[in-house]
Amino acid sequence: MRAFVKWAIRILLALVVAMAVVGLWKREAITRLWAVNTLFDADRIVANFSNMNRAFLTLPVPRGDLPVSPLPEGPQMTLPEDVETWISERSVTSLLVLHKGRIVHERYFQGTKAQDRRISWSVAKSFLSTLIGIALAEGQIGSLEDPVTRYAQQLQGSAYDGTTVRQLLQMTSGLEFDEDYLDYDSDINRMGRVLALGGTMDGFAADLTARAAPPGTRWKYISIDTHALAMVLRGATGRDLPALLSEHIIQPMGFEAEPYYLSDGEGVAFSLGGLNVTTRDYARFGLMVEQMGRYRGQQIVPEDWIKASTTPSAPTPEGALQYGYQWWMPEDAQAGEVFGHGIYGQYIYIDRARDAVIVVTSADRGFREPGVKTGNIAMLRRIAAAL
Repeated sequence: MRAFVKWAIRILLALVVAMAVVGLWKREAITRLWAVNTLFDADRIVANFSNMNRAFLTLPVPRGDLPVSPLPEGPQMTLPEDVETWISERSVTSLLVLHKGRIVHERYFQGTKAQDRRISWSVAKSFLSTLIGIALAEGQIGSLEDPVTRYAQQLQGSAYDGTTVRQLLQMTSGLEFDEDYLDYDSDINRMGRVLALGGTMDGFAADLTARAAPPGTRWKYISIDTHALAMVLRGATGRDLPALLSEHIIQPMGFEAEPYYLSDGEGVAFSLGGLNVTTRDYARFGLMVEQMGRYRGQQIVPEDWIKASTTPSAPTPEGALQYGYQWWMPEDAQAGEVFGHGIYGQYIYIDRARDAVIVVTSADRGFREPGVKTGNIAMLRRIAAAL
């Protein structure tokens, strides 16, 4: 009887421990899911966008021990008179303007600070583009016409089977994917819940089988294409995204703060929108691209790649914004005019003719309203023209 009691106590203790472990996992999972569901609430969105590491799994992008590269101040510019109204209406949280490589305007709003590492959303796609160009130049990716399954074998049998690297870069995969952020059951929001609950982004991409058009025949902006592109990069190099970004971009450019990526449950970076960087470091990156891949005398990204990736090449509809390799251009873009863009109002805007780089971060819950995006581009153009 005494032996039975001992075993019963041991079993009970094991169950208690197991329940505690499950309870902890459930609590963490529920916390992350709650974070996703309240991420864009009016009273939380500004703080959330500067503190994404409080709610999500993350991966550091080491900045190394090299000195911070200077961003000298220049003569302060006079902004167009309607900028203040735009800042308020579009819930801007930071605005930084570089002219000839010098800061001519820098301000932070709604209680945010210069030190905040701000969520990039899809501006992260433009960072990934530079790494693809470097891998291509180093021969790790043989050709943009290579099938993606050559490097990301997990995509065999998925809707990406038969798609080329170039088609992922240009968003012409032909994948059937619903990117409606306001629909709880859309593909993009299902993906967000996979991320929040510690699931696998690679598995999510590999499980997509629906195709709306043959690869290369139709342009449609599909964020998961960028994750498939990151799978290609990881397969081609044998390295993870934070290590590559650290070695090729962050360290040689002397970023001032260590960036981080949001991560899935397998330690894979959320490449399509999970990079978190300070406003000044976004400006450093933009300046490097504005200078055709050079920064402080060093060629960071091959010049021919910068030229190709920031030139319209995707078959976007006539009269609409144009697209290159994970970079946007206005429908009537002037030579050297290009921008990275993320939802809720994130921009790195580049105007080479005026030697201008403008960084905007926002928490704009009305970003999808008619005319907002074109209005933002018009405002960025007016700021650049005022230099």
